Formats: sequence, structure tokens, C-alpha cells
Amino acid sequence: MVDLKGQYKKIQNEIDQAVLKVIREANFINGPEVGEFANGLSAYLHAHVIPCANGTDALQIAMMALDLKPGDEVIVPAFTYVATAEVIGLLQLVPVMVDVDPQSFNMTLANIEKAVTAKTKAIVPVHLFGQCVDMEPILAFAKAKGLYVIEDTAQAIGAEYTFSDGRKMKAGTMGDVGCTSFFPSKNLGCYGDGGAIYTTNEELAIRIKVIANHGQVKKYVHKYIGVNSRLDTLQAAILNIKLKHLDEYCSARATAADKYDALLKDLAGLETPKRVPNSTHVFHQYTMLVKDGKRDALKAHIEAAGIPAMIYYPIPLNEQEAYKAIGKISGSVTVTEELCKNVLSLPIHTELTDAEQELIIGTIRSFYNN
Repeated sequence: MVDLKGQYKKIQNEIDQAVLKVIREANFINGPEVGEFANGLSAYLHAHVIPCANGTDALQIAMMALDLKPGDEVIVPAFTYVATAEVIGLLQLVPVMVDVDPQSFNMTLANIEKAVTAKTKAIVPVHLFGQCVDMEPILAFAKAKGLYVIEDTAQAIGAEYTFSDGRKMKAGTMGDVGCTSFFPSKNLGCYGDGGAIYTTNEELAIRIKVIANHGQVKKYVHKYIGVNSRLDTLQAAILNIKLKHLDEYCSARATAADKYDALLKDLAGLETPKRVPNSTHVFHQYTMLVKDGKRDALKAHIEAAGIPAMIYYPIPLNEQEAYKAIGKISGSVTVTEELCKNVLSLPIHTELTDAEQELIIGTIRSFYNN
């Protein structure tokens, strides 16, 4: 699904030099590369950036910084990775799961509106698979209701949203807080775990930074209950190199997606990914809908040819045993249930060659032409 070795070979000299520099200088924790990366990503996003240990920590720290209390309700999509709700459970908050749009796979204002109660304190839009949730109406609604907006942008770093007045903002910078992951397979991935938190609110940025460092305002002085969540210097050094290539990586993924679209759209048994008009798509995943209950058979056919294919996600969040007792479902989640039965993701990455893509496309077409 991802060719990390091929990607590394193209930037090997830069990566090796950066890693060796950290090792030789032995600044393994909070070395200068961490600050350099935070500043570089901040300039790219036009927001404050606080690096941390991983994307799950980013979500947890964001909710701690917003001072959410046990019993507070947080609205999340039912169609998402478990980490979105995991931190809500850890903090003894209540995940309220809503259905998603059947074409973009993202949460919608209509479903959010139905889920709000007197206990609702925050909304977590997940920019799934690489394109932004329709944020403008959600932000306006949240402001009117006094709700926090915490963007989960682990899959959409580099995506850009256009508002009705022409303003453009990067995924993760529109709400109160944005959270991302630098897991190796992400569009901007390190060679281990890593994450970051974004905000355009300077006061909140300071609080987030303190909470991520044991709640410590200065050495041995702890203002808040915090956590120990750091991006290590080696990973920051790697990300400094890869950040320079992020737009190039996103462009390569979009080019591969265009080719899939062009050569698969005529197959009646498939629906290629919808591109929403107000967001760019950075294609962390290329996720199709397979019709007529043939998803599993198509997946097996593809894999029999030695090609990977993945299901993101096979089980709705509300059906996960861990969340049945602590979560709430708002209305029906029939779209999510159907997506879990029918979605299939194809390989898409920066090193995907024309020959590899033609093999994948030919294998899919052979399934439908038999």
C-alpha cells in the first residue's frame, strides 16, 4: 500500500546526514531539530505547531487543553479510526457517534445538528482519506452554540479548504485545535511515531505546550495535570527533510488518483472517490465503493494477483465492543454500516509507477470482464 523504501531512496543522502547529525550530537530529546520542524510546519500551515509523540496523544492533549470534563459529550463520526473516540473514553467523556455523507465519507452539519444536547461541548470533524470536511457551516454552527471544534487531520495534512469568501486554510487550522499523526504511512510520515497539535490561538498554544510537557510551566513547577508526549529529535530531523517534499508528495498522490479515476470510472460495479468542490484532496487513501456485495470477492481477486488492498474501516465505531457501553449513537448510522461493507482502498503513494498502476487497474478490470 505504501513504498517507504522507494521514497527513502530518493532522499537517502539528506535523511542519512540529518540522522547522523542527531546521533553525533546526542541531542536525542528536544534537540534543535524539534524546534526547527515546529517552525517549518508552522510557516507551512500559518498556525502555531506543538509537536508530540503521536496522533492519538495530539487528540488527548487537545481535549485536555480545552478543559473538557467527565460526562461532557463530544460528537464524532461513526466512520473513522478508533483513536478519534479512544481519547474521549480515556478522559471519561462521552463519544456521540453520527453518520457520514455517503459520497465524501465525512461528517455533515445536518447529522451534527441532530446530535447536540445540553451536554455537548465539542465536535471532532475527521478529514477522512485526504479531503476536508465541509467546515464553513460547521464552524458557524459551533460558534453559535459555543462548541469547540477539534479537527482530526491525521489523513489530510496539506489539504486546503476554500471558504465562500475565497479564503483558503489548511486542514487542521480552521477549528480551535487541529491534530495530526506522522505515522510512517501518512503523507508526511516519519520513521516511527510522531504527531503534532495546531492552533491559531496563541494562548491556547502555550497551554497545549505546557500540558504536553508534564503540565510544567518551568522546571519542577507544574500548573496543570499533563502528559509526557514528545516528538523525538531523530524523527524531527527526518520530518524536516520530508516537509520540504510534502506538496510534491501530495501532487504525486493526486496524479495517481486521477489515473485511477480515468481508467476505472466506466466500470458499473465501482464508484470512484468523490472530490468535493471546496477542498483539495491529498489522497492518503484511494477508497472506492464496490457495489452489489462484491467487495470481498474483488479484494480476494486483487490479492491473488499479489496486489495489496485494504478495508478502511470494516467495523463501525458504534459496533466496537469498547464503545458500546460508553458511547451514544445519534439517529441511524446506516450510511456508515453500508460503507463498512463496501469500501475498498487501492495502493496509492509517491512511488507508484505507471506499470504498477496499470497492473492494478488491469487486475480490477479483469474481475468485471470475466
